[in-house]
Amino acid sequence: MEPIIQTQQLTHIYSAGTPFQHVALDSVDFVAYQGEYLGVIGHTGSGKSTLIQHLNGLLKPTSGQVLVAGKDIWESKEATRQARFQVGLVFQYPEYQLFEETVYKDIAFGPKNMGLDETEVDRRVRQAAEFVGLRQDQLDHSPFELSGGQKRRVAIAGVIAMEPAVLILDEPTAGLDPVGVEQILGNIQDYHKAKNATIIIVSHSMEQMARTADRLVVINDGRIPFSGTPREVFSHVEELEEMGLGVPQMTRVFHRLKAMGAPVDDTVYTVEQAKAAILTALGQSPRSTRTVSSDEKGAV
Repeated sequence: MEPIIQTQQLTHIYSAGTPFQHVALDSVDFVAYQGEYLGVIGHTGSGKSTLIQHLNGLLKPTSGQVLVAGKDIWESKEATRQARFQVGLVFQYPEYQLFEETVYKDIAFGPKNMGLDETEVDRRVRQAAEFVGLRQDQLDHSPFELSGGQKRRVAIAGVIAMEPAVLILDEPTAGLDPVGVEQILGNIQDYHKAKNATIIIVSHSMEQMARTADRLVVINDGRIPFSGTPREVFSHVEELEEMGLGVPQMTRVFHRLKAMGAPVDDTVYTVEQAKAAILTALGQSPRSTRTVSSDEKGAV
């Protein structure tokens, strides 16, 4: 796969030269590939939010480079402007940024700023609304008449309407109920598939990342200690927990079973993988699988 966005030795220092100086990113080499669904995980203050704000030029590096489609986004004002259209960023609780009189106008704000004609703006608004599950009759309503989940969809649609090659979302399901979470994730998947867009999601939910991401990048203290497939990343159980991050509950259970001597694969992270791992263990050596005592079950 071709890199669509990457950083080279990216460093960002807040309040440089003052007593409050803080190195938020330290020589970070990050890459996202065309068409992949990438999860970024890290504890609060790890540097993940600082990283994603560099990817479309909201923050300027103290040193290092940010490349979009191989081009340094800071080489000219035009390059920076184009990067902001190519890389769409949805902040946490984006519904607080809605301000127009109607849903239609809010979604149309970005495309209009791109200088598109009315016909193209209209096409993009209606298609973006469809991606996020908004009805056409809702476009004439005030966004402030909608529910919290619907407002979230409007805000996401406003970024999708610019048809970015890279869509970055910071905790897009924060504060939503389980039904809302599944709906928003489904909307994002629809855009991902329809446009072959690169999706970068920042999330604290290990279960969510396990189910949706092709690859994970871990950020800790301004660096990337490791990245890889969910299976590869979640194999670092102890390291993740030391960083203040968890692993999916299923991974934790199987890691404990493996430590107790059960012949199971402890890199599973979904229910389906857990089922397969148990059947495989039983099929390969059913007699060697010892009975788990009630005390041990409690420990698990």
